[in-house]
Amino acid sequence: MPHVVLSVNTSPVRPLEVEGGTTVPSGILKRSVEGTLRVEALGLEGDAQADLAVHGGRSRAVYAYPHEHYPFWETVRAQMGAAAWGEKLPFGALGENLTLSGVVEHQVWIGDLLRFPDCVLAVSAPRFPCHKLGAALGFKHAAKAMVAQRWCGFYLAVRVPGTLAAGQTFEIEPGPREVGIDELFRAKTGR
Repeated sequence: MPHVVLSVNTSPVRPLEVEGGTTVPSGILKRSVEGTLRVEALGLEGDAQADLAVHGGRSRAVYAYPHEHYPFWETVRAQMGAAAWGEKLPFGALGENLTLSGVVEHQVWIGDLLRFPDCVLAVSAPRFPCHKLGAALGFKHAAKAMVAQRWCGFYLAVRVPGTLAAGQTFEIEPGPREVGIDELFRAKTGR
């Protein structure tokens, strides 16, 4: 199965209402961007993160999420009354910069390289969900569901800056294969 970028997604920091009616700054509400975007050491042009202690920076410059998990989230949202049955999530709905097809968490390891036509990104860490995910998906137990499924996506560091666009294919070049994304996520969450 080919590895494909289905969508490149960005967001500025904007107010997000979380559980309890509190408003916090957030960059989780990513949406698909048309055309080609620059990717530099700190991420995609036009993208921002509100809490740099847990998102962004050189080792977490780009967040990727497998589209293979979207049907699960669409079903759970409908079950929780956050969406109509059959309603599709827009690309970027999990807060990801890259919506990918053809690769899931147990297939990538820290240090693997994703070689795109005009840039190279390195797998650097799993994503650990916070309460903002529930606000973005419309139901309060979204972070717990992500931990239970271990469908966390993964962060990428920029090794070779360049450009990214929807529709591009990429190759995965194995790194040292010492610690996998799924393994690290399980170790830190106890799941």
